[in-house]
Amino acid sequence: MSDFIQKVISNHIGASLISFHPVSGGCINDSYHIKTNKGGYFLKWNKKELLEMFRVEKKGLALLNEHSPVHSPKVISFGEMDDKSYLLTEWIEKGGQNTRFWENFGRNLALQHQVTMDQFGLDHDNFIGSLPQSNKQHHSWHSFFINERLKPQLNMASSKGLIDLGTQKKFDSLFNQLEELIPDEPPALIHGDLWSGNFMINSEGEASIFDPAVHYGHRETELAFTQLFGGFSSELYHYYNEEYPLAPGFDERVDIHNLYPLLVHVNLFGSSYLSGINQTLQRFS
Repeated sequence: MSDFIQKVISNHIGASLISFHPVSGGCINDSYHIKTNKGGYFLKWNKKELLEMFRVEKKGLALLNEHSPVHSPKVISFGEMDDKSYLLTEWIEKGGQNTRFWENFGRNLALQHQVTMDQFGLDHDNFIGSLPQSNKQHHSWHSFFINERLKPQLNMASSKGLIDLGTQKKFDSLFNQLEELIPDEPPALIHGDLWSGNFMINSEGEASIFDPAVHYGHRETELAFTQLFGGFSSELYHYYNEEYPLAPGFDERVDIHNLYPLLVHVNLFGSSYLSGINQTLQRFS
């Protein structure tokens, strides 16, 4: 393993390896903190067939680096070596939150969401966790959400025998109501997989976000996802709303937006996540 790591850092930063230690938090890739004579780096790898996953992660991080005031790691390189594909980025040192942590995070996330495009989606597909995520562009968010988010996950769950016909019919009923239920918003640059495991407090006491599933989507989906598994202070939403107010009734729409990440979890981890989906569908059937 040390030979592989030494090859990567020699090729891309011309450094010598001092030590490497596994980093917890991900269940898809092998991840390590690399210490070299030129500083620290983060390296993760997988089998060579998954090179595309790292290619689009590099592109997603580049989008955030360029357009978001929220910090995200800078990519050094990605590639394929021996029998592995890999992604090499800067190392983010952990720190303690400063006194304005949630204010800065909330306001900066609001500024990120004001970065817009003329269509929902992206010019390339990527991944949500280990699952493919279609970003085919649509002028309507409702069309994008139905056809590029919910239907692909429903089809996958159905093929695995995890979703029955009755549940699919309830989704069809919801699809017919979405345009009335969710207010129009301009496409917003969103991280796309923003849960507590994909942000940390860096050495500057600020938020750093990583492992993105970037696209231009409805900003409410981002904020809804932050509420699904907890880990975000109510201050985040307070300051976000000061900077870029949400349309009235957001709290009543959270469960609709979270149907997508819950379906992703059904396909990744099984039917235990169906109860939350069914509770939401019951409200609109």
